[in-house]
Amino acid sequence: MSRARCHALFLAAVSPRGATTRVAARRGLSAWPVLQEPDMEYQVRERIRINGQPISSELFTKHFWRLYHRLEETKDDSSCVSMPGYFRFLTLMAFHVFLQEKVDLAVVEVGIGGAYDCTNIIRKPVVCGITSLGIDHTGLLGDTMEKIAWQKGGIFKSGVPAFTVLQPDEPLAVLRDRAQQISCPLYLCPPLQALEEGGPPLTLGLEGEHQRSNAALALQVARCWLQQKGYQDAGELKASRPSLPGQLSLAPVFQPTPLMQQGLRHTEWPGRTQLLRRGPLTWYLDGAHTTSSMQACVRWFRQALHRCERPDSGSEVRVLLFNSTGDRDSAALLKLLQPCQFDYAIFCPNLADMASTDNADQQNFTVTLDQVLLRCLAHQQHWSRLHEQQVSPDPWSTPGQEQDGPASLLLASHPPHTHSASSLVFSCISHALQWITQGRDPLFQPPSPPRGLLAHPVADSGAMVLQEAAAVHVLVTGSLHLVGGVLKLLEPSLSQ
Repeated sequence: MSRARCHALFLAAVSPRGATTRVAARRGLSAWPVLQEPDMEYQVRERIRINGQPISSELFTKHFWRLYHRLEETKDDSSCVSMPGYFRFLTLMAFHVFLQEKVDLAVVEVGIGGAYDCTNIIRKPVVCGITSLGIDHTGLLGDTMEKIAWQKGGIFKSGVPAFTVLQPDEPLAVLRDRAQQISCPLYLCPPLQALEEGGPPLTLGLEGEHQRSNAALALQVARCWLQQKGYQDAGELKASRPSLPGQLSLAPVFQPTPLMQQGLRHTEWPGRTQLLRRGPLTWYLDGAHTTSSMQACVRWFRQALHRCERPDSGSEVRVLLFNSTGDRDSAALLKLLQPCQFDYAIFCPNLADMASTDNADQQNFTVTLDQVLLRCLAHQQHWSRLHEQQVSPDPWSTPGQEQDGPASLLLASHPPHTHSASSLVFSCISHALQWITQGRDPLFQPPSPPRGLLAHPVADSGAMVLQEAAAVHVLVTGSLHLVGGVLKLLEPSLSQ
């Protein structure tokens, strides 16, 4: 196929979700598919998708070895490095797969940052998009929003339209300057409600107020691509708002087409504001791992708890399952979670099962088990210190509102237990889930727990509380790979 047929869109991450290269492609554009965004990774094949589905094991294997042998044949003998790094190899492989499979459209998400990311080799993408910025990977991107904005703006290309959403003034100014320096037309997306005016409200398949910002950007990027490729039905224009001097041009306000509305309505994103109801257990899964995404996660969790039906009798138990990796400030993340009034905080590494040998896709071979367990113990110590300190006023409440006010995010009444600050560390996700579920999840029925799993006073007493509770609410957050490991065990069909 000619290179001209392998079109590309660039998307800079909402807040970088780990060093993860993910690319998706589409054959045929008669209708937009239901979007299934890979994020937490059950297996490496999810990073390369065609028509919403991970490429098959056979296709992955074929293209992996074809690329591997080609790189071996063409490597420089003077180089001490025989192969590109993991993420660079996967990025090269994704482009190779898309060219060989003759895709019509490729959506490429950067791994870390943008300017120096290995995905940033496309010279002339069709359109670029930058979503809400967050603080992450500070060792590589910088420790301020302005520095991170500079890195994100590195995906801008001369003459290629780009879109972003409302950002704080300083990083937005950095994006504007980066675009002006290379003659990139950058547009600010109007809020989603502007696109809803005069028409029905847009229903999103994803929960959380922050997803409305993502949806507004997705619609503008999709419409721009359709227009660039000559499609007639790209959404009827409602208004084109003039921009103020010195400010970004505003993207047009248009009526989303029925297919666009359908895409928003049926979008699925496993591991992001996801609920699983299993008998007395409700799992709340969100891969938040930055302060901004954790704030959004907590808002969603508290709103979901506020909406759920209270049991007529019996107690409710709230459990936090948490891990954090890399250079992230786990103490800051845990502090944001403290007002959720968890009865138990459980910490474990992103290892699905101690005995399993078939989950290499989820393992990090650059660290040892001792290192990740020490990190979990540090999380436990942070959590304990937070409970020892004087509890500050709840930052999530609104002054002057009653607890059950309609706009309040406060939880429903939750009488404290004597073990309200209890915490445990487990060596793997499976052991943590066995203790949390106590055999009460109808679909998660692992073998008998190993001897000694409950040989701890907190684990022993907590097991009785969990067995007798009328409802158990479990929030899994802090790491995308933790969420992926949990879903791999709770929903094994997803990793087939």
